[in-house]
Amino acid sequence: HKTLVPEVIQELRETYNRPDILVVAGGVIPPNDFEFLNQAGCFDVYGPGTKIPVAAKGIIEALMR
Repeated sequence: HKTLVPEVIQELRETYNRPDILVVAGGVIPPNDFEFLNQAGCFDVYGPGTKIPVAAKGIIEALMR
């Protein structure tokens, strides 16, 4: 995730000129990596144990802005 997520974000921004696409990451991501991913441009990170309704609510609220 510390390699692929920043690469995807960079491709979206530079190659496809799509900085408007929100990138989220989730799964077995250690909490100490969250800040790194956020600084790389990841909109939000959902770690182990995140309830699907919580993640969905956060994503939907972001899309509604």
